[in-house]
Amino acid sequence: MSALGATAGPAGAAPLRSSREETRTLDELYRAALADGGKLVIYAGGDTPTQQDATKAAFRKRFPGIDLTLIVDYSKYHDVRVDNQFATDTLVPDVVQLQTLQDFTRWKEQGRLLPYRPAGFSKVYDKFKDPQGTWVAIGAIGFSFLYDVAAVGSDAPRTPLDLIDPKWKGKIASSYPHDDDAALYLYTLYAQRYGWEWVAALAGQDVRFARGSNSPGDAVFGGQKAIGVGTAGAPASTSPVKWVVPDGHPFMAWGQRAAILKQAKNPTAAKLYLNWQLSTAQQQASFNGWSVRTDITPPAGLKPIWEYPNANIDGFPRFMADRAQVERWKQTFALYFGEVKGDPSPGWLGLHPGA
Repeated sequence: MSALGATAGPAGAAPLRSSREETRTLDELYRAALADGGKLVIYAGGDTPTQQDATKAAFRKRFPGIDLTLIVDYSKYHDVRVDNQFATDTLVPDVVQLQTLQDFTRWKEQGRLLPYRPAGFSKVYDKFKDPQGTWVAIGAIGFSFLYDVAAVGSDAPRTPLDLIDPKWKGKIASSYPHDDDAALYLYTLYAQRYGWEWVAALAGQDVRFARGSNSPGDAVFGGQKAIGVGTAGAPASTSPVKWVVPDGHPFMAWGQRAAILKQAKNPTAAKLYLNWQLSTAQQQASFNGWSVRTDITPPAGLKPIWEYPNANIDGFPRFMADRAQVERWKQTFALYFGEVKGDPSPGWLGLHPGA
């Protein structure tokens, strides 16, 4: 066992056996979860303490007897937090749902994840699930730029190239690309497509950088800035803010992975949660209109996220796996945009939140 985290799981690296897809209904799983103690702890990647409040409220309404604790923090803190809990035998969460896609590959190799196929697993897009069922994506998230329709007027920015137009100087907010790996990948795609000249031009736009990928949207919805970069949004919505899927230009998207930890204290409630998240009703209610399931049709005007070649859904997992490359990109963007400043937007949560 290393100082930072366990190098092997509780059962070593034994071969994984594929589990059959769940056949129990949500109500049957709910009753089983109640019988097992009715508790559930989830560590979720995110930017603010309240970001998952809608999820918590919907789950508690559907399953009122489950004592749900859902802790939001940056994925890059949750993952090492879980590693440290492994190393100190103090594991808190039953489920992890994180942006740090590389951790699920590593934890699978360490034998840390419980192979499980929720109902609907066979309908999940192939690249959004592990064939052995150790993890599955429960949501499709995209990062791009957005703008206030009224504030930009008739000459709205349509591609990232438009962001360096001098008329937008002082009117742009962005999440730090060197603080959030999804924003980092988005900026990396921009730099690769448009060159460092584009990055230098953006650095001269008096961009207001802040921690948390929620911050650009907050600035635009709050009327403080006209444009926000490096944030999620709902592409089907056009008023008062438009989130841009640029035609022929890069944006990025990924499947937010979730897994049940093999040492989970509440595995039945964890299974209930994954089944609920993958249910048709939940997938149809996604905030951006995109589903991880192939049998759910997006709203008019949208295609499934994997049908956008400029969403780079294959590139993000590869990018996340090469941590040395990630660090080089981070430090290079720091040279252009300055060091990351400010406290983390979810707050400082310590070693064992939710315990």
